Amino acid sequence: MVMISLTGWMHGSELGEGIFGTAWRDGRLTDRDVSLLSPDAFVPDMDRRNLMNAILAASVGVAGLGMAVPYISFFVPAGSGGGGAGVVAKDALGNDVTTAGWLATHNAGARELVQGLKGDATYLIVNDDKTIANYGLNAVCTHLGCVVPWNAAQGKFMCPCHGSQYNAEGKVIRGPAPLSLALAHADEVDGKVVFSTWTETDFRTGEAPWWK
Repeated sequence: MVMISLTGWMHGSELGEGIFGTAWRDGRLTDRDVSLLSPDAFVPDMDRRNLMNAILAASVGVAGLGMAVPYISFFVPAGSGGGGAGVVAKDALGNDVTTAGWLATHNAGARELVQGLKGDATYLIVNDDKTIANYGLNAVCTHLGCVVPWNAAQGKFMCPCHGSQYNAEGKVIRGPAPLSLALAHADEVDGKVVFSTWTETDFRTGEAPWWK
């Protein structure tokens, strides 16, 4: 059969269009042409091909969704979660902050950053009597959101972005920042430092907390 077909194709001018017909000359083979080349070959009908295409598309879609979920979640900021419940403070390496461990490596008067509520940078304060203060300070400037460093030499927080300043307790003492640094409760639970939302009156201003 193949030899006859090839002969027909080679002498198309004598045998009409030959066994491959005009489809071969256009660079395409029809289902009929394939069946002629191999009588036992299986050629799926249109319904079966549509079904296989649908299964393939669904498989690709599921795989793509599986990769998209972690990709999208990567861009969700840590600060978008709730901060009402207690959160264990984390150090720069992501380890839980313990009271004993922190006091062993930090002197009285220290104000060092840890990870606090909503993943925000928060100052953990060591009192003059070598105890951890019962509050932490959110390090985000209330002007435009810069992280405010502690200047130990001058005894205050000084924002490098636009010059705002806060005293040792985080109360704003110089603009353009309009508000004091947000407070968080800092308590010891099972030997670890735990932050929780401050909902009481701001002891620095005597006013309700603006961050509620």
